[in-house]
Amino acid sequence: MMETLKEIILNGQEVTFFTGSNRELSIQLIPGKASVFIGVRRCGKSTFLFQIIEKLKRQKVPKENILYINFFDDRLHNLKQEGIQLILEAYYSIYPAKKNVAKIHCFFDEIQTIPNWESFVERTLRTENCEVYITGSSAQMLSKEIASQMRGRALSWEIFPFSFSEFLDYYKIKRNTPFSTKERFQVQKAFEHYFSSGGFPEVIDQTPDIRRKIHQEYLSSILFRDIIERHDISHPRAILDMTYRLIDNAASLYTLNKLLAFLQSIGHKVPKTSLADYLTWLEDSFFLFTVRMYDASFSRSNQNPKKIYCIDHSFIQSVSSGILTNSGHLLENLIFVELRRRYPQVYYYKTKTAKEVDFLILKDKKERLLIQVCESLANPDTKKREVSALLEAMKELKVKTGTIITRHEAKYNQVDDNSIQVLPVWKFLLSDS
Repeated sequence: MMETLKEIILNGQEVTFFTGSNRELSIQLIPGKASVFIGVRRCGKSTFLFQIIEKLKRQKVPKENILYINFFDDRLHNLKQEGIQLILEAYYSIYPAKKNVAKIHCFFDEIQTIPNWESFVERTLRTENCEVYITGSSAQMLSKEIASQMRGRALSWEIFPFSFSEFLDYYKIKRNTPFSTKERFQVQKAFEHYFSSGGFPEVIDQTPDIRRKIHQEYLSSILFRDIIERHDISHPRAILDMTYRLIDNAASLYTLNKLLAFLQSIGHKVPKTSLADYLTWLEDSFFLFTVRMYDASFSRSNQNPKKIYCIDHSFIQSVSSGILTNSGHLLENLIFVELRRRYPQVYYYKTKTAKEVDFLILKDKKERLLIQVCESLANPDTKKREVSALLEAMKELKVKTGTIITRHEAKYNQVDDNSIQVLPVWKFLLSDS
């Protein structure tokens, strides 16, 4: 095993890793803490590790100071029995002069496949001159749990599928304003592509049929490997039907009682507590997200219906029945993911007269963002409904500016002391805040 490890370590130092397109995630290293990258399957976590490795090389860090291990390597199968501590023993047997002298940059991809990895990483951080980077997502352990297992010895960084800005970078399209007319048309055309393809790096250059097949494979991996097999679910068909039901209802309200009634109507006998577990596991996998209504009382907020969103709007198109979803729902889902990328807490808001505003963001104790999403305001009744709900929420929350995001329209409205900006979606996605 020792000789195999040495070979793997040396091979990792010789290879030039595929780094793909740069991501906008900016990480900060904290001494004594591992950097853990979490996110849904196939969103680019390993590629982000490769980008860090290649950046270190450009900064003249000697390749000998970089230790990369992919624990899915079949040659490491016996490491489960012999112990993960052999990795550092193998490394320092190659470079004995570096121990406690040079800083070693350790990259552990899919580390959760090896038993007792947590104590190994904790001991490495405590006793060696090392920086540690970790990714993981598999049936053995979801990526969120990897961070929690580190017990304060890790700082987590979330990675999502491509944002629209990253999508433009991938195609080398200018994304910083001001734009010429030609550049603006390029960006708008690129958005239509992004709206169809979504942000998973592997699918954006594929045909619609291949993209659909790949998305469906992703969903199978999440459901069967991360959830059904791992938790030994006794009603696998129930979680499948529940997941598809939630995807069909993306950007809509749901309650556990209504989900339970739906499943019972198609013949499933599953307890309500199991549904709550299924939802938790789907959220832990970064596939679905639940948004609560904003209320100063957590219990009241939790008792109200919640909204459900998916990690990627194009994913919805690939796996949903298409009966309940429409382009307005897809647009709202897209905006949610962008907001969730920027802010850890996203709410929806209901006024005292039961008018709904799609998103409320609490930026700090004073600043709040209110955002409506509407495909078009061309219909007078639609415009009246969206604007009146936004104005009412602005008055209740003492917010002076609200935003309505549409597919194409742009306008600025002043209503008494309040202002409402109407932004096309592409422009909002490229805004700083």
